[in-house]
Amino acid sequence: MYTIQKAFWSETSGQALEALGTTQQGLSSEEAERRLKKYGLNRLRPKKRSDPLTLLLGQFKSPIILLLLFAAFLSFYLGDKAESSIILVIVFLSGALGFWQEYSATNAVEKLLEMVQVKAQVLRDGREADVPFEVIVPGDVLVLNAGDGIPGDCLILESRDLFVDEAALTGETYPVEKVVKVLPPETPLSKRVNSLFMGTHVVSGTAKAIVIRTGLATEFGHISEELRFKPPTPEFERGVKHFGYLLLEITTIMIIAIFAINVYFHRPVLDSFLFALALAVGLTPQLLPAIISINLATGARRMAKEKVIVKQLSSIENFGSMNVLCCDKTGTITEGKVEVYSAIAIDGQKSDKVLLYAGLNACMESGFASPIDDAIRRYCKLDLKGYKKVDEVPYDFIRKRLSILATKDGANIIMTKGALQNTMDICSKAEINGKIVGVDEARGLIMKQYDELSARGFRTLGVAYKDIGQQARITKDDERDMTFLGIVVLYDPPKPGILDAIKDLRKMGITLKVITGDNALVASYINRQICEADGMAGSICNTRVITGSGLNHMSDDALMRAVNEVNVFAEVEPNQKERIIMALKRSGNVVGYMGDGINDGPALHAADVGISVDSAVDVAKEAAQIVLMEKELGVLAKGVEEGRKTFANTLKYVFMATSANFGNMFSMAGASLLLSFLPLLPTQILLTNLMTDFPEMTIATDTVDVELVDRPRRWNIDFIKKFMLTFGLVSSIFDFMTFGVLLFLLHASERQFQTGWFMESVVSATMIVLVIRTRKPFFKSRPGKLLVLATLLVVGAVIALPYTPIAPIFKFEPLPPVFILTLAIIVGLYVAMAEIVKRMFYRTVKF
Repeated sequence: MYTIQKAFWSETSGQALEALGTTQQGLSSEEAERRLKKYGLNRLRPKKRSDPLTLLLGQFKSPIILLLLFAAFLSFYLGDKAESSIILVIVFLSGALGFWQEYSATNAVEKLLEMVQVKAQVLRDGREADVPFEVIVPGDVLVLNAGDGIPGDCLILESRDLFVDEAALTGETYPVEKVVKVLPPETPLSKRVNSLFMGTHVVSGTAKAIVIRTGLATEFGHISEELRFKPPTPEFERGVKHFGYLLLEITTIMIIAIFAINVYFHRPVLDSFLFALALAVGLTPQLLPAIISINLATGARRMAKEKVIVKQLSSIENFGSMNVLCCDKTGTITEGKVEVYSAIAIDGQKSDKVLLYAGLNACMESGFASPIDDAIRRYCKLDLKGYKKVDEVPYDFIRKRLSILATKDGANIIMTKGALQNTMDICSKAEINGKIVGVDEARGLIMKQYDELSARGFRTLGVAYKDIGQQARITKDDERDMTFLGIVVLYDPPKPGILDAIKDLRKMGITLKVITGDNALVASYINRQICEADGMAGSICNTRVITGSGLNHMSDDALMRAVNEVNVFAEVEPNQKERIIMALKRSGNVVGYMGDGINDGPALHAADVGISVDSAVDVAKEAAQIVLMEKELGVLAKGVEEGRKTFANTLKYVFMATSANFGNMFSMAGASLLLSFLPLLPTQILLTNLMTDFPEMTIATDTVDVELVDRPRRWNIDFIKKFMLTFGLVSSIFDFMTFGVLLFLLHASERQFQTGWFMESVVSATMIVLVIRTRKPFFKSRPGKLLVLATLLVVGAVIALPYTPIAPIFKFEPLPPVFILTLAIIVGLYVAMAEIVKRMFYRTVKF
């Protein structure tokens, strides 16, 4: 049986393979399946159980519901079997509705998440296969390239110029070089250069590694267990909790007060207790978690149709609230399909030699797949016959260069291409018209070409070379004393339709900030081009550019003031992206960051909402909360709109739960103190709550007014309090009007009073949904079809219920026509008054 060694970094690769019962060719599929059952899924936190039984039982975990069930069983034991049975049936029906909603939402979300799973390349059955991180097991052999995330703690079997970013684990700022080596058992974590760890990712180079530990057994898992790490609660979830606490306080006070007063008036203790609990159920929006889940899941499905996948449902609120979007230029503003314009010598003339060396470099590289290399290969179409690759120093984000050692006719030549300044830095000579001169002599001419090309929007790569005789291996140290040869000129035009997409974002209240590693001249050119074509005035399109070097000389306070005025940041280093985003957040913005590269992970984490694309590297896709199936701002704009619709519909339920329902329950509590009988029996209260839930369950499919998605909005608990007090008061006024009419005008009996008020309270609470769901006059905003249908069904059922055979079960009795007509007038007046109050409310209270 395979074993996992404690100090695996002190073993040879052969020892590790033998201990884990595997080979260099990896595991078989059958063996991997067996190990998955033994070790479990590769997760730091257990997957939240979503099986039907767990979700069903979860509907009854509320303390109030449990107390009500206890009281119902006690009532049954004491002989009141009919009423306790009715209570149990209603409670279970309500739980079943919540279960159905949440189960549907859970299944829908799981299917969406499967579309954007992060995968690792492993050897299974002797072949390379893409496998989700969570099913990686000890003994799997990984094949790693630049951009890949590390799914477990591993021992390196083979490596080639491998650099790994371990900042998430060790705090080390720069990538660490990793090699095959045997280390002493006491070697500290930061010095284990032969090991890879979960939570880190490959920056450059290639490797094969055997997975030793997964899940909580990893170093990252130990830290998460010790710190009980939990990500910050999103604002939306905090708002829901605050809303819940508010209702809990009100409910607790009311239960205690009503129960005490009823007992004081010598009413039956059990009846008083059941009445107080039923009232609490009416006050408590117990379907809130289920309705929020179904709202967010429905929104996620709609967003998926717009090619936007939501990985974290609570991020929908931040997505809709976003007022600043930061992104790179390449692939977002521009086509991202870089093309070669030309290859020129230092004097600006086209050069076949520059094209040859750049082409050989691009054709022979085997590291991180680069669109620039693809473009060079397409352009030069080289015949590699006669040339042979000998060695390679892969590209990394510190050097910003790639070197290839190739041989032909016995001559070994290093050919290097990379960022122009970084390439010049390793050159001591330059070639002009076939003559070799000092690089300082040629520097002025090189920079002149660079400035002219950049000002026209072109990107540039420097090309250099060096003959090293018979040397057969190269390292980064060999990149020195080279000869600068020329420049590869690249272009990447703006995407068709990008202007319309930017206009749409601006209309939605979202400002676009471009953060790019390109030089300031290229960034300014793109910015001007967009502004000119879009017809934007200078006040709207600020042409000022802040560079990475400029950022280094700015204090945090100065940057916080500048970020709102500047829309382009150029020559930015990876670690500076996070600083820009934090400055934007501190200045009061909700910031989205769109990234797909190896160095975008920290920025994606720092943003309020991290956005990536399906084609992104693992580290970016894993860090993001939103994944676009296409890297298009137009797709993102549609996703933002759907996100705002989802948030608006979620708040509608909150408004409903704090208006008519709250007013009715408050009125009932007051009436119970004035009447000689209970205004509604416990079973009638629970039935009222159940029936008013039906229309509210359809709110996820409701239409949303344009006014609710035209700009970013955020959760506002103060607004909800004002809404609750205002509309709860209006509801209570008409409730007490109903009491007075039933008692003093119609002289209703106890049963008639309870029947009449049940009808009025359910119908009014149902109809008021159509009023408060919109800021417009309710007849000018078309509700969703399911909402209308549910409303009509509930109203019809409530009116018909007293005349059906089941009415005696709930102690209802048929009402004379004059009662029905009078109640209809009261409901009509209530709807009209609510409409008037709504207009006045939104004039004075802003949201």
